[in-house]
Amino acid sequence: MIKYILIPICLVVACLFLMQEKKENYVTAVCLKGLASLCFVLLGVLSSPGTPIARLIVIGLILGLIADVLLNLRYVFMEKGQLVFLVGILVFLSGHILYLAAVLPISGKWLICLIAAVILTALLMWWILSKITAKMAFKIFGIVYIGAIVFLNCAAIYNLIVKSSAFTWLFAAGAVLFLISDVVLILNTFGGKSRFSLRVTNIGLYYIGQMLIALSLIFL
Repeated sequence: MIKYILIPICLVVACLFLMQEKKENYVTAVCLKGLASLCFVLLGVLSSPGTPIARLIVIGLILGLIADVLLNLRYVFMEKGQLVFLVGILVFLSGHILYLAAVLPISGKWLICLIAAVILTALLMWWILSKITAKMAFKIFGIVYIGAIVFLNCAAIYNLIVKSSAFTWLFAAGAVLFLISDVVLILNTFGGKSRFSLRVTNIGLYYIGQMLIALSLIFL
């Protein structure tokens, strides 16, 4: 089907984005990143059956596109880079909340997922904060943001355990890759020394994760 062509297009454009970002052609890089993200949004739209859960996930994908552009605009507008970065993280957080709103009711065991998320977030953030140097505002945003995506992962994995299906498998896999990608991004951004190999890992895991989430809509 035509929609599956979007997958290789997304990955190729993401590679071109990384090449332009490494060359510090930031305006071109922003455009390419937006185009790559548009691919997973279109994949989600074309895969969506139009149910309430699907609509929430599609809007989450759209917010992901917006956040992607904002995160790279910090290199274009250097004087407002920190503010643009924080706004981008806030938009990403909104997308995660919509993903969570979509999948949390599936099992209905939100309290179990919340307790697990609090414990895992505390452990993960303790480790991350021991590895990075960042201003307090970024640390606070980081705790809230990571907490939300860990909560999402707990809900997605719990759904997979109690209601295994192609949808729960694909969504859970996408959520896990999304979390790993964000952890890599944080370490690479605030860890003291940025490495291109980690940037490639961050972007690769992110786009594969978002495409898995978009593809999961086929099986709703």
